Amino acid sequence: GKPTFTSAAFRRALGQFATGVTVVTVEREPGQVYGMTANSFTAVSLEPLLILVCVDQRSHILPLLHQKRRFGVSVLTVEQRALSDYFAQCEQSAEEERRLNVRYRWTPNGVPLLEGTLAQLACKVAAHYVCGDHTIFIGEAGQPLIFWGGDYRGICP
Repeated sequence: GKPTFTSAAFRRALGQFATGVTVVTVEREPGQVYGMTANSFTAVSLEPLLILVCVDQRSHILPLLHQKRRFGVSVLTVEQRALSDYFAQCEQSAEEERRLNVRYRWTPNGVPLLEGTLAQLACKVAAHYVCGDHTIFIGEAGQPLIFWGGDYRGICP
């Protein structure tokens, strides 16, 4: 017969694979952000610039990603565990964000990015695929926005 491999054993096995920790952010309402801690993040392509992130079907962020079609990915530093813990919760509040000193930088097209993180990507949804109990979102990363010399700039090859 088929070998039995429980979901708990599967999670333990995957827990042996070290990953970075990111926060996926999306605008909930004008000026309001909803975020989700994600370690299921990886590069997909360099041409075009594509990443993927996997989102549980029960997640509060799922309908927002479908609706807004744009999202941010911020890579956390070792000192930002409190942010990881906060964005892993379903309930998020302005009061708690003030307590944690959460700050956002908004891209010109309305993507919220966490300030003070290792790296930030603003993405538009290029595709999505329902796979089991998760949806895989493929994000096309835009060119990073740079502030230098008193002005916003892009990077030229």
